[in-house]
Amino acid sequence: MRRVRRCLMAATVAAICCGCGGAVRNHRDIPVAGRPVAKEATKEELLAKYNACAEGLKSLNATVELKPTAGSKYSGVIDEYHEVKAFVLAARPAWIRMIGQAPVIGKTVFDMTSDGETFRVSIPTKNKFILGSTTVEKASQKPIENLRPQHLVDALLWPPVNKAEAVLFEEFNDENARYYVLTVLRGGYQAEILRKIWFDRADLQVSRIQTYGPKGTLVSDARFSDWRGVIQDQEHASGAAAAGPGEFPMAIRIERPHDDYKLELTVTKIMLNEDLGADRFMLQQPVGSELVQVGDPQEKKQP
Repeated sequence: MRRVRRCLMAATVAAICCGCGGAVRNHRDIPVAGRPVAKEATKEELLAKYNACAEGLKSLNATVELKPTAGSKYSGVIDEYHEVKAFVLAARPAWIRMIGQAPVIGKTVFDMTSDGETFRVSIPTKNKFILGSTTVEKASQKPIENLRPQHLVDALLWPPVNKAEAVLFEEFNDENARYYVLTVLRGGYQAEILRKIWFDRADLQVSRIQTYGPKGTLVSDARFSDWRGVIQDQEHASGAAAAGPGEFPMAIRIERPHDDYKLELTVTKIMLNEDLGADRFMLQQPVGSELVQVGDPQEKKQP
């Protein structure tokens, strides 16, 4: 039977070739140096690599070039903003602060911080100070106003995968690259996708992390590239942080489809596992600024 199947297959291929003229339309030999590499790894190896990177990163202090884009083809309007220089501080469990400055003049255009429960945003150009809970999900008609400091946390401080979490393992190939994908699930009988972690098989580095909310909602889609060796503060690092990570992505793109904006960060300077005091994440309301409390029933409407 196997021999019969082989003969039928050969006859089928021959018939197709004859139907196409029996000639190859175009033939190219790809030199060895130009052939992409697809490295091999097991699910366990990839999980260990991801967790080592996640658990080893306790804090970061970075200078970045930040390019925001608001809107999309689906909303009908796309606003591309000028790049700003931004200073980013992040520390576990969920501390984040980002200060943006206008090019050349160095004037602060925004200062935002979050401790995982409350976010604060100061906008000096509008003389506004925005305060609210990180759990508030109230989309603004102006997508750029949906930008919240806590949105950066999962993209910069990856949550480790716990042993109790179910993880699926698959390959994904397209014409540009080949990937391994770890899909982390939440729940028991009615499981939902919590996170998808993509590894580029060219170097087995994390290239993408997709985060999902209830009912399969894609909350965040972060892409990582240009991994390079970085400096660590070994003096203050301890435990897992003392061992790594030794590399960090210099290009990060964060898309928030339901908030209708995306951020492109190009890291120009970074220090990992520095001892960052809590005072560096404190942000007080500037004197004379208007307080806008997001989620408050008496919230003032922003112009």
